[in-house]
Amino acid sequence: MNRIKGKLALVTGASSGIGLSCARRFAADGANLVLWARRKDRLAALAARLAAAGVAVRVDRVDVRDRAAVNAAAEALVQGGLVPDILLNNAGLAAGLAKLHEGDPDDWDRMIDTNLKGLLNVSRALIPAMVRAGRGHIVNIGSTAAHWVYPSGNVYNASKFGVKALTEGMNVDLVGTPLRVSCVDPGHVRTEFASVRFEGDEQRVEKLYEGFRPLSPDDIADVVSYVVNAPEHVNILDVIVLPTAQRNAYVVHREGA
Repeated sequence: MNRIKGKLALVTGASSGIGLSCARRFAADGANLVLWARRKDRLAALAARLAAAGVAVRVDRVDVRDRAAVNAAAEALVQGGLVPDILLNNAGLAAGLAKLHEGDPDDWDRMIDTNLKGLLNVSRALIPAMVRAGRGHIVNIGSTAAHWVYPSGNVYNASKFGVKALTEGMNVDLVGTPLRVSCVDPGHVRTEFASVRFEGDEQRVEKLYEGFRPLSPDDIADVVSYVVNAPEHVNILDVIVLPTAQRNAYVVHREGA
């Protein structure tokens, strides 16, 4: 059953990958959209396509690491009466794949500032308005890295364990309100994620997905759609989504291996 038609969904990191697919799926389900990302040209192109299909779309260039920019964009929405019914905290990244004692602190900062502080910035800016409105659903995109530590994952693992903890903390803190909090934790998904992590080394990316079929961003959008369409008395706190060939963070069956 479609329960989000006519509602307003805000998606961070909406210019590509899971965020883009979720924006499209929300639109297909009849929701109106606010899309935030750093690449406004991509957002504008997406908005034009969705608007042509009759979806109300607002886009803003927002880097979730920039607390002042997040606060300003959120305040503009609230002042305009655009309090999200759905907040999808999707923006995130992995940088580097080195042992902790060999890691690049700049990579650590990018992951912590985006995956943790970015989620905090957006949530702190918007959840109070959602509480005042007496409605809303926060969905955080986590990772299997929040459940199983893998070699050289260290800081990325820590950031996603943090997302899991923040999801549980939000959920407890919002008891007594109608707001729901959920986390969707994907395994291997074929997006720009690996290209960013491997700094554009496409041979390394191809090697990562060799011999098995990873999830697509649309697969995750299907799960997110299921989560937000649950009846209001149902809260799906956490869901782990794996391709069939993957059984935990680092156990993957590869054909021909």
